[in-house]
Amino acid sequence: MNLNILVLPGDGIGVEVTGEAVRVLREVARAAGHSVRFTEGLLGGAAIKAEGTPFPAKTEKLALKADAVLLGAVGLPEFDNAPPEMRPERGLLRIRQAMGVFANLRPVRTYKSLLDSSPLKNSIVEGTDMIIVRELTGGIYYGTPRGISGEGANERAVNTMTYSRAEIERVARMAFTLAKGRRKKLTSVDKSNVLENSQLWRKVVIEVAKDFPDVALDHMLVDNCAMQLILDPKRFDVVLTENMFGDILSDEGAVLTGSIGMLPSASIGEKRASGAWTGLYEPVHGSAPDIAGQNKANPLGAIGSVAAMLEYTFGLTNEAAAVNQAIESVLAQGRLTADLKPVGTPATTEEVGAAVCAAIQL
Repeated sequence: MNLNILVLPGDGIGVEVTGEAVRVLREVARAAGHSVRFTEGLLGGAAIKAEGTPFPAKTEKLALKADAVLLGAVGLPEFDNAPPEMRPERGLLRIRQAMGVFANLRPVRTYKSLLDSSPLKNSIVEGTDMIIVRELTGGIYYGTPRGISGEGANERAVNTMTYSRAEIERVARMAFTLAKGRRKKLTSVDKSNVLENSQLWRKVVIEVAKDFPDVALDHMLVDNCAMQLILDPKRFDVVLTENMFGDILSDEGAVLTGSIGMLPSASIGEKRASGAWTGLYEPVHGSAPDIAGQNKANPLGAIGSVAAMLEYTFGLTNEAAAVNQAIESVLAQGRLTADLKPVGTPATTEEVGAAVCAAIQL
């Protein structure tokens, strides 16, 4: 295959982890006989510095032309007090909207070799294997009206959580489809005891469930789900929820794996005429500017995102499995960055990337 990839390194450690992810993708393509064309663009703080906007028009054009987009991370402390439209994170929201990627898939899986890296007891986290499906282009992050108005004692802020039936139905169908191919269990998370928005969410999910009679559906309030993720994570298979709840819960899920640096993600949109999913792929972690440029960052979340890209956008399941197996092999070898609390000297970002490349077998 000919793979056309837009690479957006972003900010902070995004540059380093994306470099290793690209390295692994080149190695997989070489081993399997595919050709890859990489184009690089700007997003986030790097784009603000160079172009005066977190999401340049050129980046949008490149994203819409690419088969898939690989993103590092966005965010820099120097923009923390900037107006909302001039913050790096706004670029991330805008590219998701421009690409129409409405479902964020965040796998949370524990590895035996990393059980001691989690702050939870081994008996609790061992065997955890779930996918959190987060609606990505609706909800409170995009709803209007929004903004800050007034002055002094009259200053106030407004954000609006809003969902349409169609938005809920399409992400629910994707989640049920994933569950059908896994352990056939779906947990829908909402706050329907308080929010009308969640009441519609639950109603639509129940209706969609009728088309998937072999998938067991249960409902859980978001506060209980946050607790159950820590008390009994093995109970979950596919977790479906709205934008803000999914943002919070999937980051909480990172503690189960031992480090947020381990988690990949795939943001998926509608299928193209070719049958491929539109996809934006990125690790869950942030830009971690405190360790940027020090060759310390864990690249496995970014490398795992490459595996997701190979599977969801290109349908290359063997290649995706090879990357995931190489990650597991490197973890078993103990080639770990500092965040995973290795015995002995931590491996560098580049050393982990090189080890994954060496472990790929096709």
